[in-house]
Amino acid sequence: MKLLELSVTSSNKPTRRPENPRFSSGPCTKHKGWTVEVLKGALLGRNHRQADTKGRIAQALARTRALLELPEDYRIALVPASDMGAVEMALWNLLGLRGVDVLAWDAFSADWVTDIVDELKLADVRVLKAPFGELPDLAQVDFTRDVVFAWNGTTSGVRVPDADWIPDTREGLTICDGTSAVFAQDMDWRKLDATTYSWQKVLGGEAQHGMLILSPRAVERLETYKPPWPLPKLFRLSKEGKLMDAVFEGATINTPSLLCIEDYLAALSFVESIGGLKGAIARADANAGVIANWVAETPWVDFLARGPTTRSNTSVCLKVTDPLVTALPADAHAAFTKRMARRLEAEGVAFDIAAYRAAPPGLRIWTGATVERSDVEALMPWLNWAFQREKEALAGTD
Repeated sequence: MKLLELSVTSSNKPTRRPENPRFSSGPCTKHKGWTVEVLKGALLGRNHRQADTKGRIAQALARTRALLELPEDYRIALVPASDMGAVEMALWNLLGLRGVDVLAWDAFSADWVTDIVDELKLADVRVLKAPFGELPDLAQVDFTRDVVFAWNGTTSGVRVPDADWIPDTREGLTICDGTSAVFAQDMDWRKLDATTYSWQKVLGGEAQHGMLILSPRAVERLETYKPPWPLPKLFRLSKEGKLMDAVFEGATINTPSLLCIEDYLAALSFVESIGGLKGAIARADANAGVIANWVAETPWVDFLARGPTTRSNTSVCLKVTDPLVTALPADAHAAFTKRMARRLEAEGVAFDIAAYRAAPPGLRIWTGATVERSDVEALMPWLNWAFQREKEALAGTD
């Protein structure tokens, strides 16, 4: 049965509801079947630098390496402050040796521009920007320089289509904010020198813990280059010209949550149970495909991402294209979509799906691997219902 036949064109409520209404883009939903029982083995009240607790962290790193199919010579570490902390750590440790090209097409990649230009105050910076919905011209990137970019724009729903635009013979480093992409999209690790992500996105883990993956080229930079600015202890990855190996073997710079680590291990078990990385990617693709089919049959909505090959399969961003709404002043347009989101939340069918505060007005629906396809299918008629109700209210016929 087509999605269009399941949708509504009036204000009648759909009868089928998502079993799990959690479509937030972060923290993202736990996988189906998750319970607090998975945390029973957590080594609570134990020092995080002892053999058994460090062993738990080392296990998390090893299983991550295996699932992501990382090259053997790549290093991986658990670091503080979620993906943002991992990105900051990479920027502050690695940049400054050569010029930088930084790409920005969503709210968070724009933040990295601010850090590089205003905080690190690097003199030789080229900013390649694109509006929400588009990518910068990747052909303009100069790989004799260091390059900073996000693989997936979580607030725009725009991702790079692949890594073919990155040469194997690059001179600079590629620093990639991979959150919302790692465990959901096919990433060519040999093209990436420093990659970051957080547990609370694709894996539905807990916040405040980040992951940093380094290539041998990034390690060489750490061991041969010392930035001209002070590095707080929380950021330090090398000491006296040597990589701090312990951080990549189960030690941590500061105290992690052993409860969150246990939850991360449970998330990795989930990925293993669905066929590993390929299974996780397939689930995200299938979920996003449900929305793509619905958008193709629905006249009042479209993707914020303008090109099919650049549409995210995790943070799906939508815009209302109905002429009655697009003719509204910007504030009223934004208020319309926010009311749609609130209406759905009040019905208990979709939580936290309003567009990111700095993004254009619209809706943002998380479709990563921990989301069930059946829940995305059940949500689509509710989107039609919420739109129709708000449009009737706008026309004064509600």
